[in-house]
Amino acid sequence: MSIEQGRTATLAARAALDDFPAAVPVDRANRAFLGRAVHFLAAETGIRQCPHRSTSVVLMTPEELADLAHLRRAHDLMDRDYAEPLDVPAMARAALMSPAHFSRKFRAAYGETPYSYLMTRRIERAKALLRRGMSVTETCIAVGCTSLGSFSSRFTEIVGETPSEYRARDHSHLEVVPPCVSMVATRPRRTPVAV
Repeated sequence: MSIEQGRTATLAARAALDDFPAAVPVDRANRAFLGRAVHFLAAETGIRQCPHRSTSVVLMTPEELADLAHLRRAHDLMDRDYAEPLDVPAMARAALMSPAHFSRKFRAAYGETPYSYLMTRRIERAKALLRRGMSVTETCIAVGCTSLGSFSSRFTEIVGETPSEYRARDHSHLEVVPPCVSMVATRPRRTPVAV
């Protein structure tokens, strides 16, 4: 997180606490907890500024904080169970929302649709398996994709080369890098299509 994002998150925490409903008892411990929660959620979710609110501060109501916690639950489900047959209704159930509402909220919070995030996560894991020498078909099945053609198309769209080309490439330069750093460095990045 950059210094500017840190300042914005801190301002968001202060503003959210100032606007916290009077009906909820806010003692010193609750205030500190809420401040940390706002700061953490803003950092973890990459929340952008709300268009209907102040342009200098991200303000969140208690309902918005609850929605973020529910969205995080679905986000964690996708990270943990990416190889399982997940669909938007199943993810929405984890977030305690309807599928349409969940999709809108998820996209607003994370900048991409739930299915797009899930596929990016699957491709990220597929890259790690292909670097280890696993076959493309075995990799496709291991990451939870049911169609080899769809997997290859999505892999090529996100990574920029076919799974076979990626597997055949030399990855020895990543052997000396710790896995946590390698995961971040090789994470698939979606790039907008040029018109």
